Amino acid sequence: MQFIARRGAGGHTGAVMSTRPTAPVPGAAAPPSMPAPAGLPGYRAMWVGTSLEYVEFAVFFCVYFTARWFHPQDFQTGAARLWTLGGLLVTVVMVSSGWLLTRMLAAMHSGQRRAAQGWLLAALLLGGCYPLLKLLEWRWNLAHGIHAGAGIFVVVYYYLTINHFVHACWGLLGMGWGLLRLQLGAYSRDDHRGLEALATYWHATDLVWLMIFALFYAFA
Repeated sequence: MQFIARRGAGGHTGAVMSTRPTAPVPGAAAPPSMPAPAGLPGYRAMWVGTSLEYVEFAVFFCVYFTARWFHPQDFQTGAARLWTLGGLLVTVVMVSSGWLLTRMLAAMHSGQRRAAQGWLLAALLLGGCYPLLKLLEWRWNLAHGIHAGAGIFVVVYYYLTINHFVHACWGLLGMGWGLLRLQLGAYSRDDHRGLEALATYWHATDLVWLMIFALFYAFA
């Protein structure tokens, strides 16, 4: 919308409002992505995404508790069949890599870009142990007869852990992308919301894994 000066009869000049959209200025920067509300790090979209992830896994946990309700004996004896050490190692990897991401953000807040790169690289390398451990665990399961035909407990176990595996791999890809952009100078001390969004997603995946570990490995 813009105002156009128009000269009428008698030489008088008046302003006429036009509803035609104003043409964008060449070279003008695109509007930034919507930041998160005050007090929340990162972007609003990531908080919506993590909330949807929690809703998704809430449905999965409903499947777990429904199956456990109808097959209590299978779930009482199921945890003893799993590779508990593997589950514990995955827990250490997930939580530790999340802690490394918090150190990366602290370095960015202090303006220490090189230190932030080191923390993020360490988080990526440690987090990369997660898929390796899961593959080793699945091989161990098959060697001990823990496959899809081994009962309802094992079916639900694979149902949740494979879905978590997919979400965690997305987080690892996000770490790799964030590290590349950090090295290219895309983030600064004043604006590193992308890295905050990354850490938010990984912490959400951490919490889901802690629930899985408790329900399958520890207290089944």
